[in-house]
Amino acid sequence: MARRVILASIALTSLTTACISPIEDYHGYTADEILPRDIKVGEDSRASVLAQLGSASTESVFDENTWFYVTTQRERIAFFTPRTKARSITAIRFGEDDIVDELLTYDETDGSVIRYASRETPTRGRQLGLLEQIFGTVGAVALPQTDERTPGNPTGRR
Repeated sequence: MARRVILASIALTSLTTACISPIEDYHGYTADEILPRDIKVGEDSRASVLAQLGSASTESVFDENTWFYVTTQRERIAFFTPRTKARSITAIRFGEDDIVDELLTYDETDGSVIRYASRETPTRGRQLGLLEQIFGTVGAVALPQTDERTPGNPTGRR
């Protein structure tokens, strides 16, 4: 009897662990043949980078001569929130002659967490209750006058 219980618990444990294997997702730029870090500074032009890597994930907001290639690998176990396993950001900066001037590589350790302000901006006026919100406009809407245009009387004539 104890042997069956042990075998059943081992079978149940193995099935459960097989169902909880992590699921990996890849977001952003996916390299086909050449990696962004293989671009040669001073040799490659904007056209050759576009031909080798394709269009950038994003361009710099303040400088059109900087392209970013962003790759993120995330891992999710069962129903839990996904966590970032690896992130790679390659910034390629072009000079005025459209030749690569600088190649920078960043990872997830180079980023910083931004804390949002939890404060709320106070508004003028008073807080309305639920019933005031529902019944607040009763009687405030004026009925149309006899000479006003209405859907049944588009000209406003009597």
